[in-house]
Amino acid sequence: MKALESGYKIRSARVEELTLLSYIEQSAAGLFLDTPYSFLVDAAPLPLDFVQQRFYVGQVWVAVDQYDAVVGYAITCKVDDTLYLQQIDVDPEHGQRGLGSALVNTVCAWAKLQGYRVVSLSTFRDIPWNAPFYSKLGFRILDESELTIGFQEIRLKELEAGLPISKRVVMHCELKPINHPTTPE
Repeated sequence: MKALESGYKIRSARVEELTLLSYIEQSAAGLFLDTPYSFLVDAAPLPLDFVQQRFYVGQVWVAVDQYDAVVGYAITCKVDDTLYLQQIDVDPEHGQRGLGSALVNTVCAWAKLQGYRVVSLSTFRDIPWNAPFYSKLGFRILDESELTIGFQEIRLKELEAGLPISKRVVMHCELKPINHPTTPE
């Protein structure tokens, strides 16, 4: 468990917390109200069965406050050879406190320990808390020609969900390998 300022912590989710994540997702979607993507306010949250599936393979992390109440989360899955950040949300009442960065850093640290070389995501190009935020954390926008089959499928699903693909980008963060000390022979 990683402790942050103001008593916040990042830790693995508990099974009884999984149903809370949809409320955080819907609350965070409210941030899109004054953007060209206001339709996201009414979007359905991730299905609970998907969230449970990711939980049972250890890929759901939560940000909790000093009372251990869940105020943010991140969910990942594998896409091609990368760990894909499927969803990350922080309750807006707890925003601007570094929780999003801490969740991303936790995901990247876990990915590195699991042997992943890349963490990836898909996001909006022009929203400050989307691509510009991830760029500050070391992610770079991939050119369309760099998209693997898995990411082409994600783009197709986003298009089918009504997302404006011209405003979306796939981003990658290359992880530095862990240097294990060598043992003398």
